Amino acid sequence: MTGRPGEERGRGSATLSCMTLDPRLLEILACPEDKGPLLYFEDEAILVNPRLSRSYRIDDGIPVMLIDEATALDADELQRLLDRAEREGIEPTFDASAP
Repeated sequence: MTGRPGEERGRGSATLSCMTLDPRLLEILACPEDKGPLLYFEDEAILVNPRLSRSYRIDDGIPVMLIDEATALDADELQRLLDRAEREGIEPTFDASAP
């Protein structure tokens, strides 16, 4: 991935231009491909779909939810994020089993 002006890049993360997403927005955000919930890593400015091993970046507080703009995650990076989500109690954006 390449950096954008105003971003500090490191191991797939954007740290400088990270903005907190509105919790109401997070409740409805879903993967545009499989319509499932995502994991939000605020400090890395990404939303992750663990089912498809892909992440969506967040630019200046705006999620870029375009399939063509998603980043494929290799097995090690996906596992790092899943381990972190478990360790830090990061929950999916919504409960997929709810009606």
